[in-house]
Amino acid sequence: MQRRSLLLSALPLLAAPRQKLTPLSPQAKTEDWPGFLGPRHNGTSLETRLRSRFPAAGPPLVWEVPKGTGYSSPAIVGDRLVFLHRQGQQEVVACLHSETGEGQWQFTYPTAFEDRYGYNNGPRSSPVIADGRVFVVGAEGKLHCLELASGKVLWRHDLLKEFNVPQDFFGVASTPLALDGRLIVIVGAPGGPTVVAFDQKTGKQLWGAGKEWGGGYASPIPAIVHGQSRVFAFAGGESRPPTGGLICLNPATGAVDFTYPWRSKSYESVNASCPVIFGNQVFISASYKTGGAMLEITPDFKPKLLWTSPEFGLHFNTPIHQDGYLYGFDGRNEPDASLACVEAKTGKVVWRTNPEWMEKFIVGDQAREQQMSTYRGNLLRVDGRYLVLGELGHLLWMDLTPSGHKELSRSWLFAARETWSLPVLSRGLLYIVQHSRDAVKGSTPRLLCYDMRA
Repeated sequence: MQRRSLLLSALPLLAAPRQKLTPLSPQAKTEDWPGFLGPRHNGTSLETRLRSRFPAAGPPLVWEVPKGTGYSSPAIVGDRLVFLHRQGQQEVVACLHSETGEGQWQFTYPTAFEDRYGYNNGPRSSPVIADGRVFVVGAEGKLHCLELASGKVLWRHDLLKEFNVPQDFFGVASTPLALDGRLIVIVGAPGGPTVVAFDQKTGKQLWGAGKEWGGGYASPIPAIVHGQSRVFAFAGGESRPPTGGLICLNPATGAVDFTYPWRSKSYESVNASCPVIFGNQVFISASYKTGGAMLEITPDFKPKLLWTSPEFGLHFNTPIHQDGYLYGFDGRNEPDASLACVEAKTGKVVWRTNPEWMEKFIVGDQAREQQMSTYRGNLLRVDGRYLVLGELGHLLWMDLTPSGHKELSRSWLFAARETWSLPVLSRGLLYIVQHSRDAVKGSTPRLLCYDMRA
């Protein structure tokens, strides 16, 4: 039985606010964060007047709430923050006040999902907010459209059941795309469609596109190419033999311009890094000894391969393009991960580094010291710099240019593995998700709000 609760007592208990919130500067630029990768779908923010330094413990903590399992990150519009996670045998959509963490409403529905590899049994996809509606997809492909103001269910689909899709390696992970009244979802149905569009208001299916590849884990990305609206879906999940690649389509009709195969030869692999589009070019990347490929889209919407590079294969994070260069974390696992700068024109690796430092901490009554790094981190470009969230809970300000990298400030927020969700920034507040237990302080998974207002 699906149910909706408006009882605040049923929401997660809040920790006491840590400090008084800094007022926003009248000169500060701010914006919403309505979905995965931010308002421009590329990991960049236009916000300004942010703290340029923070202490070793991190920027001031405004509020925190406990969370269940999952790898979702929040979406924010106005003072409404929506977050998806799992508690017990239910997936929970929680709406909180973005500045206080106070519960507004929550919606729950049952789940029996089990991760075959033992990582986590919670949802992977992040909420999307558009036109007063919230769209969420759980790990079992249960798609819900909720009213942002109240959490009321407006329509729903069971994607796995309706499209006869078997469970993939890690369940459903791709975040939908809200675009021009359509909700575009990568479903990966056997024999097609790979991508489906629903009417945002009614939930009616508008079109289905593609028939070659399974769902994958990257999210569809919109762009204007040669003056026309297009969506790029990087598909490829569990299949024998492993198949997948890039689909370029017209979001109004679902007409496919081209497909471009790009996928690891390893069976136990997925396409998870989102396409990066700038100008008339698109970069795609995969791990598992695959690397990256740069395509130019011709005026008749055909792909022209510019270069490939086995030295820049991103696992699940998405690189950022700036001034003719790509910055991102190459590598499949913690030990082989590195931060690299690649020339977009040629694919040449301009520099590669492993940011490292010694960290002192206490476990129990024993003092320890260990070499740390960002490993498979996430980048957020904002205010002329890069916020870097490391895989073990480190937060850094970095200056990244073709000349190299420079650490500007660093803190250790928590000693927790699987810190894989991109930081979310809205109105000078930074939201970070801790997915596993803190090995030093013992804190359990949380959603944390930090004050970045200067």
